[in-house]
Amino acid sequence: MAETPRLQGMLDVGDGQYMYWEEWGAADGVPALYLHGGPGGTLGASGYRARFDLTRTRVIGFEQRGCGRSTPHASEPETSLEANTTAHLIRDIEALRRDRGVHAWILNGVSWGSTLALAYAQAHPLRVLSMVLVAVTTTSKQEVDWVTEGVGSVFPEASSRLLNSADPDVRDAASWEWALWEDTHVSIGAGGFSRDPRWENDAYRHAFARLTTHYWAHLGFNYVPLVESMETIKHLPGTLIHGRRDVSGPAPTRECSPG
Repeated sequence: MAETPRLQGMLDVGDGQYMYWEEWGAADGVPALYLHGGPGGTLGASGYRARFDLTRTRVIGFEQRGCGRSTPHASEPETSLEANTTAHLIRDIEALRRDRGVHAWILNGVSWGSTLALAYAQAHPLRVLSMVLVAVTTTSKQEVDWVTEGVGSVFPEASSRLLNSADPDVRDAASWEWALWEDTHVSIGAGGFSRDPRWENDAYRHAFARLTTHYWAHLGFNYVPLVESMETIKHLPGTLIHGRRDVSGPAPTRECSPG
């Protein structure tokens, strides 16, 4: 398997934002878009590409606003998150689709990426061929309450304030506490507690924690809950994959199946 993308670049999506994107697989293959988790999870080492048959698929991935190689980076306290909402991310996806000359594509979203996939599909159903969603979430109040131990209406906002503190020591301490909490709550599905080595990267840790609390505090900026708008995409083929130990999202979310 190739170690570098077939194509990659930075796309100006407006608002002073530049989005990193990359392509793998066959240039004439069926287009597929990978949407990473988090928010702020990044593409990492691009291991997502192994989930596709690269001889038949044109796989495109991008790093969402504020994280990874996209700029400006949310780890920088002066980076405003005002232009970092689900609506902005949907517009970014459309800008990427047009830039890459794609008419319609398969959506593969993981965790937060599944929320983004559903939101994009509802906004642009004619641009979606099908969806494969893993560790499915819709970032509803029920789900945010669940993952923040029943205090979703308070905890994300409190964390957001700490992660946006003018004091760098406060920001750093808050990001480490968030990282510890992340490792703890996913441990049931990971075979036991272990520290994710990515947290050692200060920029990754700060951006992940800041973006996650930002989106959770606003329930994913989906002002009409996604489950209430599934009628618009009921015609789309969809495969939802969710494990018993995907503890970050409660199983009842699976009632939102698009198929």
